[in-house]
Amino acid sequence: MSYPVSNTPYGLNAVSPNPPYSGTFIPEIWSAKLLEKFYASTVLAAISNTDYEGEITGPGDKLIIRTRPTLTIKNYSADQPLEFERPSAPTVSLLIDRGKYFAAILDDVMKKQMDIDVIGMWTDDASQQMKLTIDRDMLLYLLGQANVNNRGAVAGAISRSLNLGATGAPVNLAARNPGVGEVDVIEYICRLGQVLDEQNIPEEGRWIVAPSWFGAYIKQSDLRNAGLSGDSVSTLRNGKLGMIDRFTIYISNLLPTSATAAGQLAAGEFPVFAGHRHATTFASQITEMETIRSESTFGDIIRGLNVYGFKVLDGTCLVQGVVTQ
Repeated sequence: MSYPVSNTPYGLNAVSPNPPYSGTFIPEIWSAKLLEKFYASTVLAAISNTDYEGEITGPGDKLIIRTRPTLTIKNYSADQPLEFERPSAPTVSLLIDRGKYFAAILDDVMKKQMDIDVIGMWTDDASQQMKLTIDRDMLLYLLGQANVNNRGAVAGAISRSLNLGATGAPVNLAARNPGVGEVDVIEYICRLGQVLDEQNIPEEGRWIVAPSWFGAYIKQSDLRNAGLSGDSVSTLRNGKLGMIDRFTIYISNLLPTSATAAGQLAAGEFPVFAGHRHATTFASQITEMETIRSESTFGDIIRGLNVYGFKVLDGTCLVQGVVTQ
């Protein structure tokens, strides 16, 4: 049975379906088995403080975050009167000033022809794409947000001698046996750890986000020897990076590049971020999720709105490096 299909858009801002409807339904070509879609790994929830997500009601919300005061330690002598202080600390405002949405339409005629839950499939894909988009957005935002002592060629609040690389002068990494002008990948990770040590950042909760080739270098490094990593099986065999120098290693293909961060990264340069969960806060909420009837055609519309915001709370807990292969 054939159904006539209009070549005109479904609304003022609508687009034709892709692939286009053929107008002819052939039951034999439909399958309940969908091609598996692989999504890039997201790291935002793992590296950020997300304590304030439940307090979002809509776009434009402002969350007031209290910080801990620093008390003064004073000398004491017998019989001296005590001096009292009233501890106070500034508050930090997290503005929910970003939003992403999706909207799709399923024509009734196509819904009748489908033997799978198309709306559910689309909604699931939209949620995954939303996570990827927001992850990419925040990782781009992190560029340049680290404390001045936690980035560049003279990093280290105390030593001021640790080269982490910068745009135009990245650190050239090697998996092992570095040549002239190269740095062993494990040595580089130790530099990141020392920078946080010199800022007195807690060891528990530290993380690194690096590009995929960085992870491959780790697996090719001396840690491929299980005895050196402390694991029963080498990283080369099980593919698990785990923890190195108190860092949990995350690999992400969503890090900014020279194409997405023009002027902040040159071609062939890659950022490496390290830090503690206290460095950043992130709050996200899907405030709208609707299935409604279309006014301009016979079909169901699904649409959703995700509002979010993020902020660097403490730049001393964040480290930025720039590296190249």
